[in-house]
Amino acid sequence: MASINPYLHFNGNAEEAFTFYKSVFGGEFATLIRFKDMNFEGSPNVENEAEKIMHIALPIGKHNILMGSDTPEYMGRHNENETRSKISISTESKEEADTIFNNLSAGGQVEMPIENSPWGSYFGMFRDKFGIEWMVDFDQR
Repeated sequence: MASINPYLHFNGNAEEAFTFYKSVFGGEFATLIRFKDMNFEGSPNVENEAEKIMHIALPIGKHNILMGSDTPEYMGRHNENETRSKISISTESKEEADTIFNNLSAGGQVEMPIENSPWGSYFGMFRDKFGIEWMVDFDQR
């Protein structure tokens, strides 16, 4: 069966963001490749981008991988306040939902506090300090 794994792009702070995500979710990076490690046509070949992240992968849970990279400067900057799709996290307990919500939203902007929702689940929504939008949900049904 196919699987879906989010891939996030950053303006030079992918390593900082993924270090933060690792502190929330735990685990180890499955992949961490810098631009200096790659040599292909079109790859950034400038000193100030050598240490930036070309690809990073953080396994989360049993079947999911959060992936990302820095966008090379020559490709332009991302608007960090643009409307994006949200990453939805389903938890196994209300306590896990609270922990993830509180840790991941630290320094960010809460759009909907985590609480019992009108549709019956325990739900919250926020934009983290890197501009990535998340939804956390626990549904005991």
